[in-house]
Amino acid sequence: MRTERVEFAGPHGRLAAKLDLPTGTPRAYGIFAHCFTCSKDVLAANRIGHGLAAQGVAMLRFDFAGLGASAGNFSDTNFSSNVEDPVAASAFLRAHHAAPRLLVGHSMGGTAVLAAAHRIPEAKAVVTIAAPSDPHYVVDKLLVEHLDTIARLGEARVQLAGRDFQIRRQFVEDATRHRLADRIAHLGRALLVMHAPADDTVDVENALRIFGMAAYPKSFVSLDGMDHLVTGRHDAAQVAAVIAAWSARYIDGV
Repeated sequence: MRTERVEFAGPHGRLAAKLDLPTGTPRAYGIFAHCFTCSKDVLAANRIGHGLAAQGVAMLRFDFAGLGASAGNFSDTNFSSNVEDPVAASAFLRAHHAAPRLLVGHSMGGTAVLAAAHRIPEAKAVVTIAAPSDPHYVVDKLLVEHLDTIARLGEARVQLAGRDFQIRRQFVEDATRHRLADRIAHLGRALLVMHAPADDTVDVENALRIFGMAAYPKSFVSLDGMDHLVTGRHDAAQVAAVIAAWSARYIDGV
């Protein structure tokens, strides 16, 4: 297995990415969308990317605009731009390798790939890991104490995962405009929903809503004993193994 550094154009400038490649010809290509305010190098993204590459699936993991090594100002981004970024990643793979058949998203990255899937026609399978069922969940869960300040001043400095981020009114308003029920109900791809029952960042009820709204084929895997960021030493490897085994029937072949 080897990893290549790549970059491609996104709506807010160049997006930095890493392409985890298997030894030999890939069975298929996939995209990994990381968690909210994380990066392509967060443990889950890195380990799951490597784990899938070891199973023959080349995975492109990228930094969303304004995060990691990607261009852009985080305060200018929102859920709409988070949807555009995996679409741009798919265009890069389509032009330089092969269009992605597998879309994997962690936390808000999972919500983003659910919203973006209809714009990536080659995708055959979608996987969400600890994903909110609606982008407004982030507003309700993480920003609720700052909403008055954002409404009054137009922005607020918010500490997320130990770092400060500037959140503007447009982020809140954009999240409110998105309702994913129809997108999920008409996903048109096989869906694997993965969630830890004890997740204290995104309640497991989100996973149950996603699963309930989706049509078959769909599967649900309980990530017993795992935390939201899948930080346990062997957890990400287990997640990657499950994704590889489940997705094989959908992404292998033409």
